[in-house]
Amino acid sequence: MSFRRLSVATILLAAFVGPVRAEETLITYKSLSPELALDLARAALDSCRSRGYQVAIAVVDRFGVTQVMLRDRFAGAHTPATATGKAWTAASFKTSTMELNAMSQPGMMQSGIRNLPGAVIIGGGLIVEAGASLVGAVGVSGAPGGDADEACAKAGIEAIRDKLEF
Repeated sequence: MSFRRLSVATILLAAFVGPVRAEETLITYKSLSPELALDLARAALDSCRSRGYQVAIAVVDRFGVTQVMLRDRFAGAHTPATATGKAWTAASFKTSTMELNAMSQPGMMQSGIRNLPGAVIIGGGLIVEAGASLVGAVGVSGAPGGDADEACAKAGIEAIRDKLEF
């Protein structure tokens, strides 16, 4: 008799827990459309051009996969890889590369992140959020300093801010 009750209890438990588990295995998230990613990159490029900078702009999705890469005619050969690395780093750590630079100086607890493969800890990488959700990141390389790269990235994000509330 106790075996029968145990079997019934197990079946009932599985019936109630099964659907909950199925729901937890699927996740929905927001992402940038290719058109919006391109608009962001173009706005950042225009901002840098207006300041006299020849740069590369990379926009990645929330997972760090490149969606858009733009390189101005005279931007250095290193700038596409650096911009992509900055965007990937910002998306991966969910913070700006300028902040990461400050918190990972030699001797600091987080200094080891500078040695991670693919991490580019130089100012110019910013996350892109819609609501409270990470939807991607932008990286800029080629301006004279990380602060100038970041200013262009911010201008790109601001240019599409109204479209991020989807």
